[in-house]
Amino acid sequence: MKTLLLTFGLFLLVILGMAVGYIFSKRTIKGSCGGISSLGMKKVCDCDAPCDTLQKKLDEQKQQESKGITVDR
Repeated sequence: MKTLLLTFGLFLLVILGMAVGYIFSKRTIKGSCGGISSLGMKKVCDCDAPCDTLQKKLDEQKQQESKGITVDR
């Protein structure tokens, strides 16, 4: 029982340390949506539809192409 309580206390200290580090870093949690597209790659996932950021970029690219403007990457 002593080992269980010691382990639980250690986990609480680690979680508390991560929480304090997150609070003081003042950075927002970032998702991975659009991360690969920022590298110039197309959709490289198993999703049925691209995320909003990628879809916006694809729509803008289609509009430019329809106007006769080509974008080389």
